[in-house]
Amino acid sequence: MTKRILMLASNPATSPVTGWPIGFWWAELSHAFEVFKEAGQDVTIASPDGGDLQADGYSDPEDESGYSAGDTISLAFKKDPDKMALLKDTPALSDLNIADFDAIFVVGGQGPMVTMMNDEKTHKAVADFYEAGKITAAVCHGTCVLLKTKLSNGELLVKGKRWTGFANSEEEYAENAVGMKIQPFWIETEARKLSDTSFEVAGPLEEFAIRDGLLVTGQQQVSAAAAAREVNDALASQKTG
Repeated sequence: MTKRILMLASNPATSPVTGWPIGFWWAELSHAFEVFKEAGQDVTIASPDGGDLQADGYSDPEDESGYSAGDTISLAFKKDPDKMALLKDTPALSDLNIADFDAIFVVGGQGPMVTMMNDEKTHKAVADFYEAGKITAAVCHGTCVLLKTKLSNGELLVKGKRWTGFANSEEEYAENAVGMKIQPFWIETEARKLSDTSFEVAGPLEEFAIRDGLLVTGQQQVSAAAAAREVNDALASQKTG
């Protein structure tokens, strides 16, 4: 049975650290999207504020840096006009009803660290999905929302949960690759300050995803497809109705 998945990606922004234009990370959107579509799911791509989306430059397989040159899945997505149209004039969270969806998948990138970290409407949407018994997923820097998303009882969604996100070792790798500080904070560092939660990471750029009940998380871009498969499996295991 077809399930309806809301993929939530960052609105475009400017990094307060680097001054770069930032947004979503290509592989975390395209790789997950393909896994969902191959499973026959209905996918809606949205953003907190709506409008056109923009990808991080280093995630673009055609970027002159060559950082993601091997990402053939994202390149194929870019060459498909119908898929690219999904990134134009995206609906805002305020335009959507969570009752219309079975799962939410928060896409990572440099953008979420600026646009989602302290965005109450994003936190509320994630909490609302979770409390409605719907699969709630995030990957890479999209997991920054879990540092602050609280349930209606005032407790963090990740309390008592196993989860993952972009590792400190990967932040170090990225900074060394570009020769400068990139992020305003590191997710692993902040997650380890939280009590009653288990933040876990695999090796740098290793595929790693965790499913703990309704919560699904992926470590980084290499784990986007794995996280999407976990979402599909979780949806398949839920009762229809």
